[in-house]
Amino acid sequence: MEKSKVYFTKELTPEAVVKMYKALGIELKGKVAVKVHSGERGNQNYLKPEFLKPMVEYVNGTIVECNTAYDGARDTTEKHMKLMDEHEWSKYFNVDIMDSHEELELEIPNGKVLKKNFVGKNIENYDSMLVLSHFKGHPMGGYGGALKQLSIGVASGHGKRYIHCCGNDGSYEDMFNQNQERFLESMADAASSVAKYFEGNIAYINIMCNMSVDCDCCEVAEDPCMADIGILASLDPIAIDQASIDLVKSSSDPGRDHLLERINSRKGTHTIAASYDLGFGNKEYELIEIK
Repeated sequence: MEKSKVYFTKELTPEAVVKMYKALGIELKGKVAVKVHSGERGNQNYLKPEFLKPMVEYVNGTIVECNTAYDGARDTTEKHMKLMDEHEWSKYFNVDIMDSHEELELEIPNGKVLKKNFVGKNIENYDSMLVLSHFKGHPMGGYGGALKQLSIGVASGHGKRYIHCCGNDGSYEDMFNQNQERFLESMADAASSVAKYFEGNIAYINIMCNMSVDCDCCEVAEDPCMADIGILASLDPIAIDQASIDLVKSSSDPGRDHLLERINSRKGTHTIAASYDLGFGNKEYELIEIK
């Protein structure tokens, strides 16, 4: 398989996000869904809407999110939209909670664990998707990047629980008592279904700043543990996550080991390996630096 191209810049500005998108040479067609992480109430690390404003405006996109499977400020559409107001997403953009009314079932014929995925039904309203990911650690997945955005991020509230429970409609408690590798494979399965849904009309940007060991879904998150690295862009979700992991590994920052401990202790890169086995991207990449 030919190496995938991953573009990289150390520049961390709103304008650089647009520059990295342009480097991809793709024009996302029609109505564009822009997947972001809205940030749990109280979280200090999530990417702010002002930073992403030029990028979202460039593709004339709609900010999309789905409700959570756990109690908090985002587990119902009413509460989630209120938070979107508080975090000023709706101040700048049209916002769509995609599972606000119904969900859509996507088939996964070759899934390792899951044979179906449940996403917000409003996904049907979009012709293409831009996945804007804040790369950081995660309490359960080890790390959060493009693959997590495709899987947990696009899943409906019910779909999130279904992924966490490895293909069962388990309870809230069941989500935290699964075999770790099967959970990560379930994420890979779910990610594959969304990548296939938008095949040829999807692009990925990972922004490596505010890198805490905790996700933006944590109301009480640890402060960032290492210095910012930059912005990556690719048409391959597996390659962009692998490149992001490799940039952390190659860093000489004293906080690197703390982040890697979180990733490794949760077997985080197993999601990348499982996704590669499913064949919707490549772990081998060419990193092209743009200055």
